[in-house]
Amino acid sequence: MKNLIQKITLVVLCTLVVSCDNEDNNSQKTITEIAVANPNLSILVTALNRTNLATTLDGSGQFTVFAPTNDAFNAFFASLGSGVNVNNVNEAVLKSILLNHVIGSEIMSAAIPSATYAATLSPINSSVNAPTISMFVQKSGSNVFINGGTATTGVKVTTPDVDASNGVVHIVNAVIRIPTVVDHVVANPEFDTLQAVVTSTGGTFGNQSAVLSALSGLTASAPATLFAPNNAAFTAATTGTGFAVGATAQQVTKVLQYHVTTAGNVRSNQLTNNQVIPMITSPVQNTTVILGTGIVDIRDTSNTLSRVFQANIQASNGVIHGVNKVLRPVFN
Repeated sequence: MKNLIQKITLVVLCTLVVSCDNEDNNSQKTITEIAVANPNLSILVTALNRTNLATTLDGSGQFTVFAPTNDAFNAFFASLGSGVNVNNVNEAVLKSILLNHVIGSEIMSAAIPSATYAATLSPINSSVNAPTISMFVQKSGSNVFINGGTATTGVKVTTPDVDASNGVVHIVNAVIRIPTVVDHVVANPEFDTLQAVVTSTGGTFGNQSAVLSALSGLTASAPATLFAPNNAAFTAATTGTGFAVGATAQQVTKVLQYHVTTAGNVRSNQLTNNQVIPMITSPVQNTTVILGTGIVDIRDTSNTLSRVFQANIQASNGVIHGVNKVLRPVFN
């Protein structure tokens, strides 16, 4: 009996040692090594090697990588044109897309709030210290969604929390495309009313297709800055004693234009106190920046202050600052 107990104990210890060794081996793999070991991520591996990013994700540091499957990449390449694949797609485009899947810190799914923005490693241009594209991350229950989830450009995490020695991998069901200003408005439920107004073709808000066309036509070389009111801001402006109650279609157009400046991709650290910003109304009407300790307010023509509650939502063709009031232009 004594010998039998010793043998059973030895077997259990050996099992525990092997189990621990396997767990250690898994956790000691780098992000690149995890991708190499997964046959369903082979196109990602090829893409990383082609853009010289495999070494980065094989090295030190901490990263979060949203890893598209082979099917996800094949669907993405097919959308670019017939015959496009990982080996012949423009290398600069491929690198920009890959970096749009990487965050420069480790974020496990349990640490993701219901909605947040994260800065990817994908720069908007090749200039030194260029801003990087923002990623909108949402969580509903245990499900994690990127840039809208169920929206046209949205992505879902299918396998979260593949732990690595230098970060974590979340496998996703689609390639995360570089978002435009319009994409970011569509992705965030806080901007649902803004989306409804801008995409209106009749009814209460009138036909605003010209404004939508202007926003959709923004480019990386000619970006704009959008001060985006949230849903509560529109409710306050369009109900009760709100200034936009009963506004005509032309007045709604002016309100929308009064939230956009083509002065460039103006991020919060570029704003100065009492800075005057021309908006795209015709004729031009200005807003004024009012800075406080840790706060940014935008003063409109009625001297009302609208506070920036979410700064620097970076898109490929401009930047968005979420504001808590609808800015009021002069109607004339």
